[in-house]
Amino acid sequence: MKRLVQVRTGASPSLIAVTSGEPAGVGPDVCLALAGHPASGRAVVLGDREMLERRIRQLGLDLMLRDSEAEPTPGTIACLHVPLAAPCRAGTLEPRNSRYVIELLDRSIAGCRAGQFGAMVTAPVHKGAINDGGIHFIGHTEYLAERTGTQQVVMMLVGGGLRVALATTHLALKDVPGAINREGLERVLRILCGELASRFGIAAPRVLVAGLNPHSGEGGYFGREEIDVIGPVLEKLRAEGLQLRGPLPADTLFTPALLAQADCALAMYHDQGLPVLKYASFGGGVNVTLGLPIIRTSVDHGTALDLAGTGRADSGSLVAAFEMAMAMAETEARESRQGSTKRA
Repeated sequence: MKRLVQVRTGASPSLIAVTSGEPAGVGPDVCLALAGHPASGRAVVLGDREMLERRIRQLGLDLMLRDSEAEPTPGTIACLHVPLAAPCRAGTLEPRNSRYVIELLDRSIAGCRAGQFGAMVTAPVHKGAINDGGIHFIGHTEYLAERTGTQQVVMMLVGGGLRVALATTHLALKDVPGAINREGLERVLRILCGELASRFGIAAPRVLVAGLNPHSGEGGYFGREEIDVIGPVLEKLRAEGLQLRGPLPADTLFTPALLAQADCALAMYHDQGLPVLKYASFGGGVNVTLGLPIIRTSVDHGTALDLAGTGRADSGSLVAAFEMAMAMAETEARESRQGSTKRA
């Protein structure tokens, strides 16, 4: 796939691109719900205009789409038209639209890189449908990294008063130990701490780092990753001033006393950290991709085909992702201005 690596030209934090995701799922429904948000004038929904208008009628919404360049008016939301590849019906997957779903992402990435948008928010996609359409697709996180030429990204979910980042993402459990090495873990921690500062405004982030094995390896009895990989990386970065605590047993890391002393937790793999986060915030959590040259947030749920077009989809996570994208864009712009002032 051709990478989108154009130079970012000082993006304005004002407009936020919102990709409507899998057209047969709840993505269009929850994106349209942004019309009721106080900052709806900053949202630009990317999607097929006719499909979105049909979904408005299906949901019985008193809402009109306006062109993305038009001034905001009450009862409208901006739409940047990207045409479907094939007809679509709510609740029924059509693999021929896999290219359309990818085009939504590509157009949003290009707009962020060119300065048209200050951030992008992604509604859920259906990985199976995309792959059935002939496009190899692991997930948003990996795709965005590839398309922006980013060597290392970090997935972090936010919600329920927690921030949980992952050292590895969508891997089979048997492949996780081999994917955790000193170089990669160091990159993850540098990205995590750097962006907690630059995009979340936390000057000196405090991070709890989980071990990989039960009881953090029990001194090597259950595994040596904590001794040979995780521990040495933490020692090196602590010597540079980063505030890192661990490796900690994952079964006691997420306790109130420890969490009260931290700004974020780093889990070694997907299902080590995310069950806790989703228990605390499902339906209102936000997925953030760190390490990209652009800001990207997303929902914490899937396409929910059975809810599409019914009016029963909960837009809470998409609204939270939109609000976080705005806040991150503003923080990044402020940090950039302050950095320019210091250099001057």
